[in-house]
Amino acid sequence: MRRKSFEQANCPVARSLDAVGDWWSLLIVRDALSGVRRFGDFQQSLGLARNILTQRLRRLVELGILESVPAADGSAYREYALTPKGEGLLTVIIALRQWGSESCFSPGETMERLVDTKTGKPLARLEVRSQDGRRLKAADLRLRDVVANGAASLAADE
Repeated sequence: MRRKSFEQANCPVARSLDAVGDWWSLLIVRDALSGVRRFGDFQQSLGLARNILTQRLRRLVELGILESVPAADGSAYREYALTPKGEGLLTVIIALRQWGSESCFSPGETMERLVDTKTGKPLARLEVRSQDGRRLKAADLRLRDVVANGAASLAADE
C-alpha cells in the first residue's frame, strides 16, 4: 500500500509527519541529537537494514534536516550532521520522550532518562504556554488560517 502524502496539506502537523513521520527517521534524528554521525554508528544503534538506513538518511538530507559533511577525523568517510532545521526537532523528540516515559512503561520497568549535563537532573516537563506565559490546555486553543512567511514570524502568527 502506498503512503498518502501530506506535502500540500495546510496543517503543519500533517506536513511535519510527511517529512519525519516514520519511526526510523525520528530515531535517526534522536541519535543525531545524541551525537551519532556515522552510517555504521546509526546502523549499530538502530539495527536497521543498510538499504532502509540509506533511504532514510538520503531523505533527511533532501529535507535539509541532516547534511553530509566530511568526517571530523579527516578520513575519506562522510558523516551526517544536523542542520539548524534538524536541531529544531529537539523539542519534538523531548516531548515524545516525556510522553513515552509517562505513558508507555509499567511501574518497575527500566527506561532511559534524559538529564541536564550540568546538574545531572531530569529536564522540566515541557508545557504549552501563551505568549504572556499562561499555561494552556487543548481547550484554550483554536486553529486559524494564516499565510506562511517564514520561521521568524512563527510566534507572531500563532
